[in-house]
Amino acid sequence: MTGIRAEAFSERFPRLFHMAEAGSWPGIQRHGLLSTSALLDLFEVRGEQRMALEARHRPESVLLQHPRHGTAVVRDQKPMNDAGLLRSLEGGLSPADWYQLLNARVFFWVSHERLAKLLHARAYRGKRQTVLTVDTARLLARHEARVLLSPINSGATKPFPARRGPDTFLPMARYPFSFWDQKRNRRHPVAELTVTHAVPDIRDFVLRVEEYVGGQPETLLFEAE
Repeated sequence: MTGIRAEAFSERFPRLFHMAEAGSWPGIQRHGLLSTSALLDLFEVRGEQRMALEARHRPESVLLQHPRHGTAVVRDQKPMNDAGLLRSLEGGLSPADWYQLLNARVFFWVSHERLAKLLHARAYRGKRQTVLTVDTARLLARHEARVLLSPINSGATKPFPARRGPDTFLPMARYPFSFWDQKRNRRHPVAELTVTHAVPDIRDFVLRVEEYVGGQPETLLFEAE
């Protein structure tokens, strides 16, 4: 059977997790949780600079500056590269297509285990990170129509690139949840929950915001009452 209802999904995964750049919480409170494309819109990035950030691989994070909005960071894509994408992409997609597809979404892990794996990855373990813990049911109640699920870490091709293509991201009603649940012995039937473009009202769903250091929470920045 295909699909899963929001209520069942929320029971299985009551919390979502988003890893953001350290120091980004004030900006997230002002503007919401933005995809890369939405952030480039806000900071009025156009032309060649936008193409480089949105349709090409980013080996390092990039600092943006704006006279009114201040500064923001577009995160690197160290776990991914063109070579891995060329080996794994299906459906006629190019690496540029995949980068644009990813940059148009806000990403959440559906388990703390997957968050911890990213926090301890070589590229990030020595850096401070801001981690948002989000109420799944409340987010889905307002944004389910813009939610797509993925069975893989779509932003990674290392060490072995999983196959990916036009049907990697699917709405909840079409996502083959039962298939992946059985195939993976009830472990990680979903890797990512994504929301198209932005979650401008993310403050309504955030339960906790913490600053992590070395993969461990160090400072509590916010906790819902």
